[in-house]
Amino acid sequence: MALGGIALAAVLAVLGHLQVNDDLSPWSLTVSDFAVSDRGGVIDVAMAVLAAATAVLIPVVWRTGAGSDPSGSRPGGKRRAPTGGEAPGRIGRRPRVAGVLLAAWTAGLVTSAVVPTNEPGLPMGTAAYLHRYASVVAFLALPVAGWLLAGHLGSRAAGWLRALTLASLLLAGAMIWSAYPGDRMLIGLAERLLIVTEVALLSVLAVALTRRPAGRVAETVPATAAATAPPAARELQLLASE
Repeated sequence: MALGGIALAAVLAVLGHLQVNDDLSPWSLTVSDFAVSDRGGVIDVAMAVLAAATAVLIPVVWRTGAGSDPSGSRPGGKRRAPTGGEAPGRIGRRPRVAGVLLAAWTAGLVTSAVVPTNEPGLPMGTAAYLHRYASVVAFLALPVAGWLLAGHLGSRAAGWLRALTLASLLLAGAMIWSAYPGDRMLIGLAERLLIVTEVALLSVLAVALTRRPAGRVAETVPATAAATAPPAARELQLLASE
């Protein structure tokens, strides 16, 4: 469902760019500038669909971290052994924080879709500032969430997530430079490259979570139960497994 929503949002965003006024330049104007020229149009719908697709992933992210050690890893990358104080199903720290960041990305998208920016060339009002900062929160929250989840999703997905996170942060820096000292030079191009990169990051995350075996989460519960069982019970479990 999440992958379908991401794909639909991408198609709608492309259609939204094809339907706007020909006088609008995608190189010098942001996606928000395009959206405000067609309030309630397909670009706004695309942002809402992408937010819904992300919302579907948040419970999956939390289930990914269920039963993990909430205090993280020991030096050298070794996980702590389960202890009696670690409750089965407890969400690890990184997946928990990543879920909150994905929720921030979702809220930022919804706010950006509902609250428009100003028309190009007009001074910014309260709504435009709210739109701007909601977008900033969204653009920064997603790559950090991807970085936090990279270590939980296998080496191949981790490599892609980390690379896309670094690319997103570099493009975000380029966009900030363009918005302030750069006098908005190619700000539209920088933002669109940033959006493509972050949508790719979200897609990799969705694929990795979809392919992650459910048993890898559930395996932590028997391990915790075995560690907390009385010695006699553990001996019986060992005999039964031989």
